[in-house]
Amino acid sequence: MNDELLSKTCTPCRGDVPPLTMAEAEQYLARVPGWALADEGRRIERSFTFRNFKEALDFVAKLGNRSESEAHDPDISSGGGWAKVSWQTKKIKGLHENDFIMAAKTNELSGA
Repeated sequence: MNDELLSKTCTPCRGDVPPLTMAEAEQYLARVPGWALADEGRRIERSFTFRNFKEALDFVAKLGNRSESEAHDPDISSGGGWAKVSWQTKKIKGLHENDFIMAAKTNELSGA
């Protein structure tokens, strides 16, 4: 787990910054175990498994609350015992440090 990322909070993105380069994204990616680059480095995603639907739903609810408090929303899909989470800063159509901050916090919520 990356304590440095966990200690940060998301900063509002006005859309006037460029997305991370592939090299920058790969450096951040090394700090959030289990995550993978997707869409040619424009987003990150990870799948989580749980014992049952209720645990997956509880995780999604906790992540939703955390996301709201950080003002940064993921794309989430879930089902019986699984959840898939994707982060991207939509205003810049790519990745920002905020996405990796939230990936670290997502890992923490999942117990990973």
